[in-house]
Amino acid sequence: MTARRRARGRLPLILLIPALLGLAFLVVPLAGLIVRAPWRTLPSQLFSPEVGEALRLSLVCASLATVICLVLGVPLAWVLARGDLPGRGVLRALVTVPLVLPPVVGGVALLLVLGRRGPIGQYLDSWFGISLPFTTAGVVIAEAFVAMPFLVISVEGALRAADPRYEEAAATLGASRWLTFRRVTLPSIAPGIVAGTVLCWARALGEFGATITFAGNFPGETTTMPLAVYLALESDPDAAIVLSMVLLIVSVVVLASLRDRWIRGVS
Repeated sequence: MTARRRARGRLPLILLIPALLGLAFLVVPLAGLIVRAPWRTLPSQLFSPEVGEALRLSLVCASLATVICLVLGVPLAWVLARGDLPGRGVLRALVTVPLVLPPVVGGVALLLVLGRRGPIGQYLDSWFGISLPFTTAGVVIAEAFVAMPFLVISVEGALRAADPRYEEAAATLGASRWLTFRRVTLPSIAPGIVAGTVLCWARALGEFGATITFAGNFPGETTTMPLAVYLALESDPDAAIVLSMVLLIVSVVVLASLRDRWIRGVS
């Protein structure tokens, strides 16, 4: 056992050097952010009305977007994992497109479809008087569009890893599909749902491109934390650093919360 551990602990120098360089490439910019932070004025900057408003709006919109992703994404993941549909691979590719699509392009697509002249937006405006672009609701929609694939992928992975024999046993005992889903399937994939929800919320919190394109940048209404950082860079760099620090801390906390027991649920 000791010899095996020693063998595993030996790292070839040809791999160790680029690994350390890669680590430095990722960590040094974050360390620079911490070093350059205005620690003396940090409390006053952190509790300023602008930062508080942007943080409140970001938390509310990210949470609402995550709820939308849960309501729509969990059933979608179940269909992709368990449904016997033609072209399921194409459907899965379409679901994951927002992962690789530039967020600005996603914002443009939302604007063309849900804008007042769009194929859906025109009816929302004329029938119900609802206009989504450049509103707080638009922020929620943009964040949900970008973040939902993270939830779907996590839940689908958990469904594929779950043992289907429990569901088959429940069906044999006379349980309906809905009862089986609620009492058997959901508890078995709970770690995957939790991991996907956390990742989805974190992605929604940090969304920038689709938000500024579809919802605009109006303080108090659509200016979330990433947009506030963008604005502050031009007028108040210290405030931009403080806002970036807040997002960095939130990101670290989110990733630390995804412990191995949750990661195993989606592997």
